[in-house]
Amino acid sequence: MNPTMTTLPEKEHPNKAFGWAARDPSGVLSPFKFSRRATGEKDVAFKVLYCGICHSDLHMVKNEWGFSVYPLVPGHEIVGEVTEVGNKVQKFKVGDRVGVGCVVGSCRSCDSCKDDLENYCPQSILTYGAKYHDGTITYGGYSDTMVADEQFILRIPENLPLDAAAPLLCAGITVYSPLRYYGLDKPGLHIGVVGLGGLGHVAVKFAKAMGVKVTVISTSPTKKKEALENLGADSFLVSRDHHQLQGATGSLDGIIDTVSAEHPLLPLLGLLKSNGKLVLVGAPEKPLELPIFPLLQGRKVVGGSMTGGMKETQEMVDFAAAHNVKPDIEVIAMEYVNTAMERLLKADVKYRFVIDIGNTLNATS
Repeated sequence: MNPTMTTLPEKEHPNKAFGWAARDPSGVLSPFKFSRRATGEKDVAFKVLYCGICHSDLHMVKNEWGFSVYPLVPGHEIVGEVTEVGNKVQKFKVGDRVGVGCVVGSCRSCDSCKDDLENYCPQSILTYGAKYHDGTITYGGYSDTMVADEQFILRIPENLPLDAAAPLLCAGITVYSPLRYYGLDKPGLHIGVVGLGGLGHVAVKFAKAMGVKVTVISTSPTKKKEALENLGADSFLVSRDHHQLQGATGSLDGIIDTVSAEHPLLPLLGLLKSNGKLVLVGAPEKPLELPIFPLLQGRKVVGGSMTGGMKETQEMVDFAAAHNVKPDIEVIAMEYVNTAMERLLKADVKYRFVIDIGNTLNATS
């Protein structure tokens, strides 16, 4: 804690910031100067060093979900080093390695907040493109600085590289949380992971670290070697191969489905044992057809999950550090971000882009 820290109204003490923003639904990002709010008494300000690129960033810059506010600075997988703390901050000090994920605010009084599930709060505030308590619009991590309430700041362990830590704050918690909540984290269980992208490859790594047997399920036979040899999966199924799926009928205790495109659920339900759980973490644009009879016949469950609360996200980061779970990343310069977005649209990345903010952002000013 910094006892000399003083708090001034934002109009007197704005935190000048520089980043890249989209100005319209074309989704093209370009340099952008703006102001962060003043560092309040419970706020932590930090220099952004790395920021992951999430597929939701692509949706948001193009306003594909219909609620984007321009200019929009994306980024909710943000890590860096603390530069200033408010005079009532207790958890962090200048120099600490920290991060911010998908949420920077909530009501703190509803049942979800009381249960440490701020991500499910009806009044949760997204890290970018949302209205903060003071009426200002939030800006994300494609920028040089970040300010957030200490409640929504995460501590990054020293043995976890910052560039690899960034994608954990969205992709990591998105798969870690359902593994824990749905009880699919018990050694000896056998789960399936559908889709081997930014989410799927981290799901495989977390599940293996938990002692779980993992089968990767993909439409692409070419990913078999990657799944088995590089990511450590135990087996591989081609989702379009009827004979392979038939041979694996009733073999899985649960499935984490990371696919965001339209796809059939019936073949996946057939892979589950009785009492098995199919958990959806992807977000297809169109509703998926849900066959009922396979649920009735095996007392099977279809559920969903979305990121995680602050307590669980910190638990996930600590688990990743303890078990050496690191996403596979491609580190890029800030000026490459528009090309990266085009490649992301084509799924041309293994498996997560991370922007080197600290070394490349200022060069674009």
